[in-house]
Amino acid sequence: MISIPPNVAFLRLAMCGLVLGLVGCEPGGTAATPRGPGKRPPTAVVAEAVLPRPMRDTIEAIGTAVANESLTLTSKVTDTVTAVRFDDGDFADAGAVLVELANEEESALLEEAEATVNDTRLQLERLEDLFKRRAVPVSDVDVARARANEAKARFESIVARLNDRLIRAPFAGVLGFRQVSPGTLLAPGTAICTLDDIERIKLDFAVPEVYLAILEPGMTLTASSAAYPDLFFEADVETVGSRIDAVSRTAQVRAIIDNPKRRLRPGMLLTVLLEARERVSLAVPEVAVVQRSGSAFVYVVTDSDGDTPVAALRQIRTGARFKGWVEVLEGLSDQERVITDGVIKVRDGSPIRLLDRATLTG
Repeated sequence: MISIPPNVAFLRLAMCGLVLGLVGCEPGGTAATPRGPGKRPPTAVVAEAVLPRPMRDTIEAIGTAVANESLTLTSKVTDTVTAVRFDDGDFADAGAVLVELANEEESALLEEAEATVNDTRLQLERLEDLFKRRAVPVSDVDVARARANEAKARFESIVARLNDRLIRAPFAGVLGFRQVSPGTLLAPGTAICTLDDIERIKLDFAVPEVYLAILEPGMTLTASSAAYPDLFFEADVETVGSRIDAVSRTAQVRAIIDNPKRRLRPGMLLTVLLEARERVSLAVPEVAVVQRSGSAFVYVVTDSDGDTPVAALRQIRTGARFKGWVEVLEGLSDQERVITDGVIKVRDGSPIRLLDRATLTG
């Protein structure tokens, strides 16, 4: 008896297995039953009819909140702060005095100018009375009238200089943190505090140029903020930008939000949702659409020669997406059935078995 080395025996077994696999035999010597595509059992799926449904164009964007009016208060003159009449975060009415500057010199000059105005007015009245009685020439009256006007102009100039030492709120709004204290020497351009009118908020956002044709002033949109996850703020489109950004190919849009409770603040990030062009179109569920190489496909239920229906892959042209539905512009007809559940298990031409959704999920 010849002894076969173990490594040779292993090689023989391996070769035998390869040969058996090539001829389609089972290890016991029986030929394997062929399993061609026609023998594949039908795949259980759920299909829905293609029907007309209400659709809208939905535009989503990210916007920034901007105050309706906003500025940094500064002084027109150089002088010392004598009083600060506000606290951080106060609401100021339009015209309210916020800061007072030293005005001793101007106050003295105002008293002098007021006295001069009164004196020149009295002289003018006397000369006008004498002129009526033809006691003085008209030239004397003209000179007195000029002096009175000059004194009045000087008086008004000093009043204006005094007003410059009272820093007022030019419009109603919320004050920021104050940057000055009594005794601070203010110079023109020195920041005192910020003032923002946030009763109305401007919402600025950008949209792709493809939506330019459907955007117009007066459209309504909704905005939301991460700071208030349960609140939605309605806004009206006020202006559509006159230019398209050459780099991003977007147009700037500005909407207005009423903000009476002052929840929104300038600089906040808001999510914008705008819906337009309401219409009725053929639509399929989003789960039925298969994306391949930038194109959209669906599996349509077709009848085969026998009793078993077949899944047929068909390319479609899609439009808007709205609340889980995809608008179909080309490729499907009304009442055709498309596979919505079991899409990943079927192939083009494979047999299918139609079930209702409850049976499939159960």
